[in-house]
Amino acid sequence: MHAPVPGRYRHFKGGLYQVLTLALHTETGEQLVIYRSEQDGEVYARPVTMFMEWIEHQGEVVSRFTPVGE
Repeated sequence: MHAPVPGRYRHFKGGLYQVLTLALHTETGEQLVIYRSEQDGEVYARPVTMFMEWIEHQGEVVSRFTPVGE
């Protein structure tokens, strides 16, 4: 699975986020995506596998986050 590159992404629920960087979980070594909400500036960390996964939403299979062109 490829890790996301820094840039803008749209969450499947509509929010816009900036991927800032990747990090490693200190205990498990799991790769994390560090990203910030464009709405309120909150910063989040999510495992790469979860960030890049496909999920079911309203009966459709969609990407959790989709890159947004500038």
